[in-house]
Amino acid sequence: MSNAINWFELPANNFERAKEFYGKVLNAELQEVEMNGSRLGFFPSDQQGVGGCIIQGEGSKPSAEGSLIYLNGGDDLNTPLGRVEAAGGKVIMTKTHIGENGHIAMFMDTEGNRVAFHSMG
Repeated sequence: MSNAINWFELPANNFERAKEFYGKVLNAELQEVEMNGSRLGFFPSDQQGVGGCIIQGEGSKPSAEGSLIYLNGGDDLNTPLGRVEAAGGKVIMTKTHIGENGHIAMFMDTEGNRVAFHSMG
């Protein structure tokens, strides 16, 4: 096993709002697909590592509690973190040094999910 995680889903109440939020924050286009009665917006992935999506459908409920997903913050997580509030989210932890493991920051997305960024720089 090369990665402990191979897929994640971030629930959305308003799919279009969530897709727009993550598109702006990550400066990327999410690919939309309908599958088994759910709408999915796939995050960019090189297909070699962890992939994920936003999802709207039965059984998918946003939460500020529970599991925490760390998205790739790139070379400096201040770049995507700086887009969070302009896109409608809220920063809840600014860039924080975690020693030799780099930096983290947390935010609430437009759907009420607590999400984080990680970067080495």
